[in-house]
Amino acid sequence: MSKLVTTSSATGLPASAGVPTEPLQCLTFQLGSEVFGLGILSIKEIIEYPSITQVPMMPSFVRGVINLRGAVVPVVDMQSRFGRAPSEVTKRSCIVIVEVNDAQQDEHQTIGVVVDTVNEVIDIAPGDIEPPPAFGANVQSEFIRGMAKVGGRFIILLDADRALNAAEITAISQATGQSATVTH
Repeated sequence: MSKLVTTSSATGLPASAGVPTEPLQCLTFQLGSEVFGLGILSIKEIIEYPSITQVPMMPSFVRGVINLRGAVVPVVDMQSRFGRAPSEVTKRSCIVIVEVNDAQQDEHQTIGVVVDTVNEVIDIAPGDIEPPPAFGANVQSEFIRGMAKVGGRFIILLDADRALNAAEITAISQATGQSATVTH
């Protein structure tokens, strides 16, 4: 059973009394030359880039599926998802296994996300997070939870639930024959 989480209107990040008071822990990773972050609560694990089985008729940003301990998990190329050229697989490429939420269905879906390289887990102070830009980012703004200022650089904080929205999760699940519900 999931609980309702309130968010700050400025950042879209979990909040109590309207303003986040604790640091946000994020896994940071590279896509091209940009640094992105995902909240660690949505991350299940990080795996080496495996052999991926391509599935016909999938959206262009879905590389295929992997077998993760007996479960069929769709793998999304975030570069393609953001309308860019697909990620080139290198020795440092890996897959971040993320659990996304379909709030309308109150269900969870496990998705693999191809990243160029994983950097580190960091704590970001609430005061270092700005609202998503209205323009200027190379990522659709509805996918962005906020922009974090860390060590003189910006980290684009992604909203995994929006970057992999419910309609696409359902389509991916149906194409792979996988139930959209993940048991805990």
